[in-house]
Amino acid sequence: MRRGATTSSSAATDAGTEASLADPAIPPPVVRLLERLWQAGHAAYVVGGSLRDALLDRPAADWDLTTDARPDRLLELFPDAVYENRFGTVVVRRGGVAYEITTFRIDHEYADHRRPHRVEFGDRIEDDLARRDFTVNAMAWGRPTGDTGVGAPLSGPELVDPFDGRADTDAGLLRAVGDPHERFTEDALRMVRAVRLAATLDFTIEPGTLAAISDQAHLAAHLSGERIAMELEKLLAAPSPSVGLRLMADTGLLAVVLPELEAQRDIPQNKATGDDLLDHTLRTVDAAPVDRPIVRLAALLHDIGKPATLADGHFHGHETVGAEMAGDLLRRLRMPRAISERVSLLVRHHMFTYEGTWSDTAVRRFITRIGRHALEELFELREADSIGSGIPADSFGLAELRRRVADQLESQVALGLSDLAINGDDLITELGLTTGPAIGLILDELLDRVIADPDLNDRPTLLVLAQSMLSQDG
Repeated sequence: MRRGATTSSSAATDAGTEASLADPAIPPPVVRLLERLWQAGHAAYVVGGSLRDALLDRPAADWDLTTDARPDRLLELFPDAVYENRFGTVVVRRGGVAYEITTFRIDHEYADHRRPHRVEFGDRIEDDLARRDFTVNAMAWGRPTGDTGVGAPLSGPELVDPFDGRADTDAGLLRAVGDPHERFTEDALRMVRAVRLAATLDFTIEPGTLAAISDQAHLAAHLSGERIAMELEKLLAAPSPSVGLRLMADTGLLAVVLPELEAQRDIPQNKATGDDLLDHTLRTVDAAPVDRPIVRLAALLHDIGKPATLADGHFHGHETVGAEMAGDLLRRLRMPRAISERVSLLVRHHMFTYEGTWSDTAVRRFITRIGRHALEELFELREADSIGSGIPADSFGLAELRRRVADQLESQVALGLSDLAINGDDLITELGLTTGPAIGLILDELLDRVIADPDLNDRPTLLVLAQSMLSQDG
């Protein structure tokens, strides 16, 4: 399915149907799933974001199907499938890829602005589409129930588009299905999804839909951290996340879901003329590499400590305060601990300074303080921060520091405890020590000496140094 493709097909011969299904935008495994349902006498369609993306010539991340077949019938047709949840979704795996097939649904009232109180199975694709969020996601491509005879010809697949989603797709317009106030009252996440789609698809939000987001933004307080995090991760993967983040700020969503960023509005910055702290943050996020999600998340949060530390026109210690705030925010969003720790580390150290007079020992201590795994991410964050400040990416001697760090890493000098020529077992075996904190203290001191003088890193020398430490303590 490509832009400009016809929206329906007339009855087709076997050969004609085969030609329709050969469209490269629909993966062969998806076609075969549809064919299995059609031949069994069921209506079946590709639906949602995968169809929208196919119409836009964009790669689809997930292919979702919908059908009038009930879950028990789907399990008969696909014996290897798994019935995933009470909403009628059956998961079928083909070639290591999971495809969701969901029975037509009719939602009933949403009790908590997050999920329907109950769901009924339906028989009409039009009713299923009417419960979806935006017109561009409320299209279906497939065919209705037909002949069930083995080998019987099937009518050609067609686009079912009751809400003019195709026209909105071609126009790059994001419009709610029906009354936008009702759609957002049903599920408040749809508002966050709207600004995310506007950024990732480069779409404009239709004025009535945008106004409804502003009116209903307060309902986002009902959303769980996990759901917000899921949308935030997708937004940060957009070419220019600032588009969605700016929409969040302008509609009031930012104040509800990320109040730490809302606090940056109207905070003065001595950067680009007329910009406040939030403007700087948004430019920094856009400047971070699109394929580095940790760096983009750190760019979003790198200055959240500034409002709390503003005094006399300065932000004293904002990186330390910001690291703690970033950790708290990411825990609230239920982000994995490993991500929270990496982002907090980058925020804490993003104000590092470098002087050309640094010795090689100073460079090695810098590497040890940051950690080898985080160095490139920190450099990329610093580059983005510079661009967000309106100065060259390689300011502050970054290019030279990068080169010197690379030289030290290539020389394979000891930069961590695992690089030492001895370990705790050696101290126990050779020096008669017992397991305890003293071993860690000795190893830390040995590492510090080796960082200052890499030539000390051989087993006999380190054992002599360790023995002398014990003698001094005694």
